[in-house]
Amino acid sequence: MAQGRIADRVAIITGGGSGIGKATAELFAQEGARVVIGDLPSGEGDQVAKYIGGTFVPTDVRDPKAIEKLVRTACDKFGGLDIMFNNAGIGIVAPLLDTSEEIYSNTLRVDLDGVYWGLKFGGQVMVQQKRGAIVNTASVAGIRGSVGLSAYNAAKHGVVGLTRNAALEFAHAGVRVNCICPGVIDTPLVARAFGATEEIRETMHRFHPLGRMGKPSEIARCVLFLASDDASFVTGHALVVDGGISASAGSTAGITPN
Repeated sequence: MAQGRIADRVAIITGGGSGIGKATAELFAQEGARVVIGDLPSGEGDQVAKYIGGTFVPTDVRDPKAIEKLVRTACDKFGGLDIMFNNAGIGIVAPLLDTSEEIYSNTLRVDLDGVYWGLKFGGQVMVQQKRGAIVNTASVAGIRGSVGLSAYNAAKHGVVGLTRNAALEFAHAGVRVNCICPGVIDTPLVARAFGATEEIRETMHRFHPLGRMGKPSEIARCVLFLASDDASFVTGHALVVDGGISASAGSTAGITPN
């Protein structure tokens, strides 16, 4: 019998091929879970699954049938589903007036619709089982505005709202639903969205009161908490892990003492 905080539990992770998803897949495996990774076939999900002894299912979260197949595969192989981490996402920087219909639609389809379908198909299994924990990846951009990220903000605010709604609808069955709201995390997604030069990285570090970007492993540990029995009385919650960004009311330089 496996040992760990989520030993022998069946866990699906979307977007598990890199960044937060990869770190969470590795941590879940260390904690004894049977991990199923859903990610694009062009990504590294298959390699991560092999490395941790998990299962890979090619999955485009924009397609509800693909997520339904992902959930069905996990249930057929392991007999149920205990944890669903709806994590897959993209981030494209564009001012609202310059955001194309294609960018807006694709951002919403991945970042919001993908969570919706994960909640629906994962939730169906868990409500029937009368057990389970769902964690969604939102963002600090899901609780605050961010210049140049209008489509992303819309999606992530939607994830926070969906999380609360699903928590209420699934509560009668003992199924918990929460979301994680990271700040800027040092991941390939952030590098693609904003750039990876040293100047940009230094700006990202300074953006946080703690003076640095977060690490994927730091978010993974918070996801583990929400998915485990340590959070048995936590549902409908948006857990902010942002290095202090959301504690600020904005820059007061020049009008208040340092």
